[in-house]
Amino acid sequence: MGGNDTTPNDRDEGDAEDSAPSADTGIDLDELSIDDLDGDPSDLADSADPSNSTDSTRTANADESAAVDPSESDTPQGGLFDDLLSGEPIFENKDVLRPSYTPDQLPHRQDQINDMATILVGALRGETPSNILIYGKTGTGKTASAKFVSNELETTSQKYDVPCEVEYINCEVTDTQYRVLAQLANTFIEANERYIESRLASLRGLKERATGGQATLDDTTDESTDTTESTDIPEGTDAVESTDTAGNVEETGETGEIEDAANADGDESAHFADEADFDSIAAVENRIEELEADLDAFEPVPMTGWPTDRVYSTFFDAVDYHERVVVIMLDEIDKLVEKSGDDTLYNLSRMNSELDNSRVSIMGISNDLKFTEFLDPRVKSSLGEEEIVFPPYDATQLRDILAARADIAFEPDSLTEDVIPLCAAFAAQEHGDARRALDLLRTAGELAERGQTERVGEDHVRQAQEKIEIDRVVEVVRTLPTQSKVVLFAVILLERNGAQNINTGEVYNIYRRLCDEIDADVLTQRRVTDLISELDMLGIVNAVVVSKGRYGRTKEMNLSVPIDETEAVLTSDSRLGDIEDVQPFVQARFDS
Repeated sequence: MGGNDTTPNDRDEGDAEDSAPSADTGIDLDELSIDDLDGDPSDLADSADPSNSTDSTRTANADESAAVDPSESDTPQGGLFDDLLSGEPIFENKDVLRPSYTPDQLPHRQDQINDMATILVGALRGETPSNILIYGKTGTGKTASAKFVSNELETTSQKYDVPCEVEYINCEVTDTQYRVLAQLANTFIEANERYIESRLASLRGLKERATGGQATLDDTTDESTDTTESTDIPEGTDAVESTDTAGNVEETGETGEIEDAANADGDESAHFADEADFDSIAAVENRIEELEADLDAFEPVPMTGWPTDRVYSTFFDAVDYHERVVVIMLDEIDKLVEKSGDDTLYNLSRMNSELDNSRVSIMGISNDLKFTEFLDPRVKSSLGEEEIVFPPYDATQLRDILAARADIAFEPDSLTEDVIPLCAAFAAQEHGDARRALDLLRTAGELAERGQTERVGEDHVRQAQEKIEIDRVVEVVRTLPTQSKVVLFAVILLERNGAQNINTGEVYNIYRRLCDEIDADVLTQRRVTDLISELDMLGIVNAVVVSKGRYGRTKEMNLSVPIDETEAVLTSDSRLGDIEDVQPFVQARFDS
């Protein structure tokens, strides 16, 4: 048909002939798989053609000779990472040993955790918790404990359907009033946008169901919440809707008081509870328009460019948009006070008197027990309502902490018996720093893994101790900008000559002369003070703010790293290495 005279029977016979064994080649085509054709269907024809048998044999021999080429090994050659992956892994979950990890249990900090929980439980009752100041040296579990309690607080608030939020800010990074307020404002703007989007989705669904066949809004609400009670209100009934500052809706209509929310239990009933507040479709439409207007009105705060009072106003409006209790956790709060003064803390600690719907509590975390001495008395009294001190860990406590983390971090039987006690002993010598102990254990494991040994031993811990100290100093100092190196060199010169409690002015005098010597630009004293703060943040110097009474405040500092290694790294810089005679610079301590 259509020029094709082959009948189905003809095709069947042809197929049968094709499937028959070939007398010429001895190849059963039914048993020949597509893999035997090397991916080329044309090979089927070639294999059936006797004239191509010689070529096929020649090709097969060539393939065999290529397969035994001595330049190629039967075992694939190792790549860049193959050798590193060949050994048995030591770690099961290395992240457990990092400072950012928050464990499910915090050994030897239960008293402090209970104290925080006792203070913050008021947030779950809708009350304003007292402000908390947490003190303790580095690595004493302050931040981990505070985050643990915060996670529990938020989880419990969701369980009991209480609006409670915790916002964490690291003031070592976000260290100015503008940045703190901007970050908080944008966080709550985003939360409000999610809240409004959720409300709009609910109200649009309510409107769609009401206009899709239900006689009344109450029928729609009852259908959503599985209740049987309804009030027949005509669809066109007028209603007057008023909205308070929290975004809650209060309505009255010509038919009387508004019916309470449906009394069904569960998440679904909570989602539709406020739908019973509307007695007409017009009221729902009005509320949708208001929420859309609120959504359009939110404007994120840029990281620079706005006046501070505008940023604060935006944050204030965002946090007070609807009812909730907010705990603002300011880690390294002393860095914020040192950089920006106490204006931020004053504004945050006094804002509850102006809020209508929300309540704000501050949780400050500091390594400096004396930073409140420089606060305004009003800020100090309102901020330090409750104080919790975290003492350093002793060697036994550090051993318990490391043992708990090691069970999760390492593969079974990967540590020798003396590893954890040695890490704990080293860290206990340095003021009971658990962070230091965890770094030691992690680094020891990494050294053992790189050496492809099966277990972490005492020698790995001792190598890690040396590596951490030297690497930290060398790498940090080597990568400093030239101006920071000059400032640090000035501090070293003063300490070399017996100076104690070095102040900013003394460092600046020597810094200027060093800049003249190496032909570098001289920065202002204010900028040099900022560079000293950065060195303090890196742990290279230990700088504290000291009050001089009516002469103001100044920074006093001392070197907190090994002086010989630090000076060797600085003088390895080609510009600082050109300084030959340093003694005249030290005399600047007594100049001017």
